[in-house]
Amino acid sequence: MELPLAPMKRLVKGAGAARVSEDAADALREVLEDFASEVASKAVQLARHAGRKTVTKEDIKLAYRG
Repeated sequence: MELPLAPMKRLVKGAGAARVSEDAADALREVLEDFASEVASKAVQLARHAGRKTVTKEDIKLAYRG
């Protein structure tokens, strides 16, 4: 999975940067993909524990908090 670089640049610019290098956008993409993968994995575990095959919004929120 690869998130597009343009939204990464927009996120950094939205935080106040005047300019964002490709390397910085790529690094942010890597960090966000790792984080998202961890949250998704936890959410799947929560859904399975509840006896469901479907991951819900609540699973994602709980996985993010925990």
